[in-house]
Amino acid sequence: MTSSLADEPVESSAEDDEPLTPEEYADHLAELGDAWEVIEEHHLEATYPFEDFATALEFTNGVGELAEAEWHHPDIHLSWGEVGIEMWSHDIDGLHRSDFVMAARMDRLYDEYDGE
Repeated sequence: MTSSLADEPVESSAEDDEPLTPEEYADHLAELGDAWEVIEEHHLEATYPFEDFATALEFTNGVGELAEAEWHHPDIHLSWGEVGIEMWSHDIDGLHRSDFVMAARMDRLYDEYDGE
């Protein structure tokens, strides 16, 4: 099941925005799939498993297309059988609501591959 966050717009952080606190992002994190965790109250990380390299690469390309469309780019780590994602808002050096929206959209994209 995909979070309703995936349907929300990706809004860029403003220059004077502060990173979300654990209290502020707790509900957003709870809406994401089990793959996601917050690391050092700074960024989101997830690892998505795949049956093979080709499928992992296809998913990686889909994440890349999503990132370009929204102009919000994660760090992506592709290897045989898995794709690792790190996501945060670089301009505020921490987490913004848009990071959780993007993570939810990646979960939605992964739902197309899950179970292959």
